[in-house]
Amino acid sequence: MPPPGQTQLPDWDGLKLQVRTIIASHRVVIFSKSYCPYCNKVKELFHSLHVEYYALELDVTADGPSIQQVLVELTNQRTVPNVFVNGTHIGGCDATYQAYQDGSLQKLLGDSKDAEPYDYDLIIIGGGSGGLACSKEAAGFGKKVLVLDYVVPTPLGTSWGLGGTCVNVGCIPKKLMHQAALMGQALQDSRKYGWQYEQQVKHNWETMVEAIQNYIGSLNWGYRVSLREKSVTYLNSYGEFVEPHKIKATNRKGQVTYHTAETFVLATGERPRYPGIPGDKEYCITSDDLFSLPYCPGKTLVVGASYVALECAGFLAGLGMDVTVMVRSILLRGFDQEMAEKVGAYMETHGVKFIKQFVPVQVEQLEEGMPGRLKVTAKSTGGGPEIIEEEYNTVLLAIGRDACTRNIGLETIGVKINEKNGKVPVNDEEQTNVPYVYAIGDILEGKLELTPVAIQAGRLLARRLYGGSSTKCDYINVPTTVFTPLEYGSCGLPEEKAIEEYGKQNLEVYHSLFWPLEWTVAGRDNNTCYGKIICNKHDNNRVIGFHVLGPNAGEVTQGFAAAIKCGLTKELLDETIGIHPTCAEVFTTMDITKSSGQDITQRGC
Repeated sequence: MPPPGQTQLPDWDGLKLQVRTIIASHRVVIFSKSYCPYCNKVKELFHSLHVEYYALELDVTADGPSIQQVLVELTNQRTVPNVFVNGTHIGGCDATYQAYQDGSLQKLLGDSKDAEPYDYDLIIIGGGSGGLACSKEAAGFGKKVLVLDYVVPTPLGTSWGLGGTCVNVGCIPKKLMHQAALMGQALQDSRKYGWQYEQQVKHNWETMVEAIQNYIGSLNWGYRVSLREKSVTYLNSYGEFVEPHKIKATNRKGQVTYHTAETFVLATGERPRYPGIPGDKEYCITSDDLFSLPYCPGKTLVVGASYVALECAGFLAGLGMDVTVMVRSILLRGFDQEMAEKVGAYMETHGVKFIKQFVPVQVEQLEEGMPGRLKVTAKSTGGGPEIIEEEYNTVLLAIGRDACTRNIGLETIGVKINEKNGKVPVNDEEQTNVPYVYAIGDILEGKLELTPVAIQAGRLLARRLYGGSSTKCDYINVPTTVFTPLEYGSCGLPEEKAIEEYGKQNLEVYHSLFWPLEWTVAGRDNNTCYGKIICNKHDNNRVIGFHVLGPNAGEVTQGFAAAIKCGLTKELLDETIGIHPTCAEVFTTMDITKSSGQDITQRGC
């Protein structure tokens, strides 16, 4: 014991011996602090590699500060984590990850002479738009790439070829069926333009589906040829992690092969969600089934208010079906709600019925057939006890989508997902918490679920991994279009979100109704199309939200999206000379603000 009033000095020689003993006694040692996020990140790395480590938490160890001082003398490093592997000092968090990336960590962990080389540089799980783009870009840098793609059939047995959701059961067939519906409207308009025809015009569902599926088949084949030309290996097999850097691939016949890679990209996409009610998987269809449905769906109930729900309801009604949409709460959640309400109102005036604040609780089959007859029981979501029943030929579920991440062995290698929705959290380089695993596309937490976003992210990821690039995917101001009967295009913030972020007093919203010239002779839907821009008054009236409701909205929005990327302002729009007569020119002549309360009705071009 030291004399009273004196502090006992550390036994420095004893502490140095203790530290050296700890380092020598363990394969991996992490001198850590329990609250440090960087320490936890390093621990996650070794956990993902299935490497045991010894962690000494200096903040809860009696001699912690003194041991940290000893480490400063030994390593000249003052911070934690302080990592040693087989007696060799690695350094802190960044140094450990760098050692992992350049392979030196792996060499320290084992005898590199005995280590087997990986089968591939890169394995991509998922052959959708993002996965294919990433694979071909990586192969262009001379890397050995494997793509695994396997479609788990729907409850009704529907499956499809290479290319993912967009090509097979999403954007492509959706836009083509939307176009088929627009042709029906054009036929009606044509009489006013002088076209005379006596024959009663009818639509044939089977002919349309066959033509669309033939086109999709040609795309599937084209993707396979493209992979072959790029020397990318493609397996129509289900991929599942079985250990770090190793996956099991199971084909349709149940045959299993194993493959290893240095790096993996998750591009598994999403599949439609089922509500979990009696009869949902037995009798209902989703968008995964609709586009190859071999028979006309007849009287259809569409459940949901997503863009998928409204797009499908729109073209089915345009093709002559009796269509009802059952909505739990609001239309197009996440989109500008003024525009969403206008989309719904237009659909109602063109024959689509809406049942609002109801959800189905049971679907029963009354009669088999193609289509058959179904009875749907639904209850009110408005707080009341009200129950309704109605018969339909087809029930289409479009209530959302779930990420395909739960059954691919991610828990085996330690990749974290959001347990609620299966989404994968990543950093700004699409890297998961496991350093050799990346993720792109619809499965990303908090990112846009759009095909062009997945393609861009996949290409840029490959360039960063193998091409020396540092360019990251920009998820801000991404344009999109909802292909409802009256198309809705947007880029930037919805008005509600803009108010939330900037404050209503700091915004100016310019808006106008317009009447497409093509519609005037046909005499339909005057003052239905609508455009608005949301400007930040304190940033040169920079356009932070662009919204248009009208024909060819996607074509209009794409051009303005480029301008918004370049910092478009209201002044620049005013200085732009419009192309006359077009729908897009309305954005070059907007002079009425919402705050003014002035009438925006248009009476001519």
